[in-house]
Amino acid sequence: MNAHALPQEEMGALLARWRAAWPAALACWSRYTRLHEPQLCATTARAAKAGLEGSFAMIRLADQSVVIDLQAVHERGLHDYGVEILAHEIGHHVLAPATATDHFRMLARLRRVLGTEGDAAPMVANLYTDLCINDRLQRQAGLRMAEVYRKLARAPGSAEPGRVWTLYLRIYEHLWRLPRGSLGGGACEEALDADAWLGARIVRVYANEPMVGASRFAALLLPYLVEDGLDAFAWHDTGDAAAGCAPGSLHELEDDGPADALHPAWDTRLTGAEDAEDAPREAVGQGAGQALDPYEYGEILRAGGTSLSPHEIAMRYYRERALPHLVPFPVRADRKAPDPQMEGVQPWSIGDPLDEIDWLHSVTISPRPVPGVTLVRRVYSLESADDHALAPVDLDLYVDSSGSMPDPQHRMSWLALAGAIIALSALRTGASVQATLWSGKQQVLATKGFTRDADQVLHVLTGFFGGGTCFPIHRLRETYAAGRRARRTHILMISDDGITTMFDKDERGNSGWDVAARALAAGKAGGTMALDLPAGWDAAHGGYYRELAATLERARREQGWDIHAVPDQAGLLAFAQAFSRRHYAQDTQERRP
Repeated sequence: MNAHALPQEEMGALLARWRAAWPAALACWSRYTRLHEPQLCATTARAAKAGLEGSFAMIRLADQSVVIDLQAVHERGLHDYGVEILAHEIGHHVLAPATATDHFRMLARLRRVLGTEGDAAPMVANLYTDLCINDRLQRQAGLRMAEVYRKLARAPGSAEPGRVWTLYLRIYEHLWRLPRGSLGGGACEEALDADAWLGARIVRVYANEPMVGASRFAALLLPYLVEDGLDAFAWHDTGDAAAGCAPGSLHELEDDGPADALHPAWDTRLTGAEDAEDAPREAVGQGAGQALDPYEYGEILRAGGTSLSPHEIAMRYYRERALPHLVPFPVRADRKAPDPQMEGVQPWSIGDPLDEIDWLHSVTISPRPVPGVTLVRRVYSLESADDHALAPVDLDLYVDSSGSMPDPQHRMSWLALAGAIIALSALRTGASVQATLWSGKQQVLATKGFTRDADQVLHVLTGFFGGGTCFPIHRLRETYAAGRRARRTHILMISDDGITTMFDKDERGNSGWDVAARALAAGKAGGTMALDLPAGWDAAHGGYYRELAATLERARREQGWDIHAVPDQAGLLAFAQAFSRRHYAQDTQERRP
């Protein structure tokens, strides 16, 4: 690539010109627009080290950066368009997508509209935001955006334009009233020209509603994407724009989700056909109020440039879903300042404040004031506070990960969500949490003892084994081997009928009943079982459920386990909310004298 690099002197001049163009590019949006200096790379190799590949420009939303490959710019004949290209990249920070959250939201919408072509969502988002930005710069700022596309069409190595590229350029020609084919597109038949007119209407009508406009644009582009494939667009300056960014509330579909898939031909705001009898009354969509599953959530993050592993994505997903259900942060009311109480007198010596001398008391001792002998001062103390520090109960959490449970990294796991809500609520109030994920023998994932690290807890809760069912009795035994803990600890089991394996014998031959009893006695705060069991399990007669009911009734009667049957796993959400309020809401915490 360096074979095409400019000589050092010419590259220095080009760098100076583009640096000088930066203030003018900022002013195209507003004289108040402020971004730090762009990263201008003299060679394609340096641009690659900055993360720019496959294009001559890119943005990073995490640090609001603009990166330019000046070697690629020169090779495409764009060296005289510094203001245009820089203003375009600034537009991505100012207008669309502007923020990482909006970028992820747009990708989520586009994936729903594109269906089987969902992998093209980043490219479609880039095309649409480019249209919005370039139209404003061409018309309002008077920049030569049309000339930039003519240069790109004539650049060395430019491929024959496909249908997507032809439609895209024809939209610009409609927006700027240019002759058909003047920007270098391919053959344009009447049907494609009509779609291009619709595309131009989308840009203008939805100029202030980019999310809705992007959805209409995706529906318009979909047939052309199916025909051209995913390699329809070579320049992609927002491909990794959201790398390193954390979205907010991305797991939840937006309220206007059902209208996303409406084709612009049926949109009366675009066509003006208010009385169209054949217009569909309702667009096909997934519906509002639904939540993404962890896999789709991860696909959206990856489309935005995130390079997290599936496990890390799952941790972020369940943290985000748990946040609305956590108990409030504990608030401690300020008490009134206590009144000073006089306790007596002590000698006043030279160096003590003069205003502290108790003259009346001193004179009654002797009419001759002698410092340290007859002069005295009063001594005060403050009342002890009536309120005491809050002492949250620690949590020892065991979550079943056997084959009957879903994998939290691919499908929604109510067990993982319930565990996250309860554990994060406990951590929020100052408690420590020990989390253990278990399945078959030797299949145990646990935190390093009791911890205040939320990431460590979520890492355990979002793991998966999918094996047999064998409760880790040794883990419960070793946790309470030393007897009573310094802090009260509640033991919580989230499982199904496999929880009865905790009462089997351990590898040393100890009875699980004895291990559980010692753990409850050492924890001093009781134990709870949230079990995926059908309603009326405790009234079953005969067969497997009779034996199960007998075991659990014995656990309740002899050891005091609080057993909650949750007929469907979705009911674990309500259980987790109630459990968190009962044990970790401020007014339920133990007061420590």
